[in-house]
Amino acid sequence: MSAGYVVMELPIYLDHAASTPVAPEVLQAMLPFFTDSPWNAAAIYAGGKEATDAVETARQQVADLIGADADEVFFTSGGTESDNWALKAARMGPTQGRSHILISAIEHAAVIESAEALARAGWDVERVPVGADGCVEPAEVDMRISSRTALVSVMTANNEVGTLQAVEAIADVCRSKRVLFHTDAVQAAAQVPLDVQKLGADMVTISAHKLYGPKGVGALYIRRGTLVGRWMDGGSHERGLRAGTVNVPGVVGIGAACSLLHMRRNEDMSRVAALRDRLVSGVLDRVPECRLSAAESPRLPNFAHFCFRGVEGEAILIGLDAAGIYASAGAACSSRSVTTSHVLRAMGMSDEWARGAVRLTLGRSTTEAQVDYVVDVLAEVVADLRR
Repeated sequence: MSAGYVVMELPIYLDHAASTPVAPEVLQAMLPFFTDSPWNAAAIYAGGKEATDAVETARQQVADLIGADADEVFFTSGGTESDNWALKAARMGPTQGRSHILISAIEHAAVIESAEALARAGWDVERVPVGADGCVEPAEVDMRISSRTALVSVMTANNEVGTLQAVEAIADVCRSKRVLFHTDAVQAAAQVPLDVQKLGADMVTISAHKLYGPKGVGALYIRRGTLVGRWMDGGSHERGLRAGTVNVPGVVGIGAACSLLHMRRNEDMSRVAALRDRLVSGVLDRVPECRLSAAESPRLPNFAHFCFRGVEGEAILIGLDAAGIYASAGAACSSRSVTTSHVLRAMGMSDEWARGAVRLTLGRSTTEAQVDYVVDVLAEVVADLRR
């Protein structure tokens, strides 16, 4: 790298879509339940009641964030489990002979692989295409629903390019045809307002570690009256639907994270969106043959996904890493895969462009100085690789 950069505290973390740091307030709320109050929430002594009260407080905090009632919130081990439960609920519940599900072509692996598991069990799985804008058309969903369709799953916001989907309109379509609708809101919940009453989905997935909470805990919203089967066998936890000792510290953590997010999300959105725009304009101005993916589509305020022609995304990431910048090419769960992103393929992007994909996702700690440094470094890294 050339000399002349301002002194910068490194590393600069621009992979908040993969995971966020635990907020100090969240950590403080969790700590007693690791040490001084290690009680099992199922115990009948006073400590057990203390743990149960903490869990139920957290349940209400999650419900408040998404506009739900507390008894519609079920805790899980994370977004992947919640997605598995939501999709496989179609098989566990009374499907009345229906054995067809629809998912978008750009879903997270947790939804895709859950759908493929249903396919192996004899279900008909159909993928709804997206356009070059990375968006699902509600009319396309409407056209593909049949009398055999049990469930539709379309994510609220894509985890690679950040595009927001018309989930309210899709939910309306599903409701009119009496088909269950699930949305993976793992990325969206931390970045944009999410009201399940307005949204109209029957099931919604969220995950703590995307919203400044701990890893290993998530939640599934299940609308009251939605008939789903028991997800895990064992004890009577989570009102008999999901067995297993409650992860009290983790649940307290997701509750505290949701409460904090509820208070400051609008402020975070405005600040981060301005930084994101600064980053996008800087990169597009400084780097030739660069595209912002799905540039005309509505997107999450912290997402900037670029494709650079003629260079490999992995090589760019190595160059950024050498300069103290942490970023990714796309979904963290598939970051070690050498295949082209299924999301970019579904958007019709050529391999020539898709191979140069880089995802930069900002967060609460991101500053203007960091953004400017990243623009400088990225421009130099790409120029070096092209030379």
